[in-house]
Amino acid sequence: MNKTRFIAGGCSFTFGHELSDDEQGKKPSQKSWAHGLYKHSKATGDYICTAYPGSGNSGIARRVFNAVANIKHVEGVVVMWSFLSRYDWAMPRHRDLENTRWASISPWDTNTGNEEAFRQLAGSETQQKVWDQRNNTFLKTGVKPFAESLYRHVANEYHETYLSWKSIIWLQNILEKKKIPFMFTLADNSLFYNGMDHLKDQDLLMKGLHNEIDFTKWFS
Repeated sequence: MNKTRFIAGGCSFTFGHELSDDEQGKKPSQKSWAHGLYKHSKATGDYICTAYPGSGNSGIARRVFNAVANIKHVEGVVVMWSFLSRYDWAMPRHRDLENTRWASISPWDTNTGNEEAFRQLAGSETQQKVWDQRNNTFLKTGVKPFAESLYRHVANEYHETYLSWKSIIWLQNILEKKKIPFMFTLADNSLFYNGMDHLKDQDLLMKGLHNEIDFTKWFS
């Protein structure tokens, strides 16, 4: 009998870094929304969590794709899409990067954002320690100065929306092609809205991208 897998994708909300059974990120939480859905669905296969802390939508799509491309029998996929302002970047190879290559970059990785990160993590000594380790890794690997330059000179909501929606459509189409059942959801409405304004109304490109997203497969 072929063994099946149930795959979850997302950021720390899906991994469960802030939940009571967290062990400093050593293994995915069994109290996360995704693991709860896995249990509720009575899936027969193993639970595979591809979620990664601080991940943006390009990174979420990449990790889920990597899983479904290399696992023969996938029972289902659930994904919680993250915030627009996070980037997934292939850097020059370094042993301390994800798979020696990838960096998940967020506004918190800038000098200004780092101060905000420590304020937000003030109640957790463990989380602050993890964040310190991340900062040291990003300094060693050159990600830190790159993040400073990225957010200072080129980061903008329009491009981030374009990258995120394109990643969503890309993964959606792959899962449909492979006939893998899936459900998408989102961490925050800012994936589609700036305040009360819908991001699809910016121009015809955004409207066209939005039209390609199959919202019948979403829960929100």
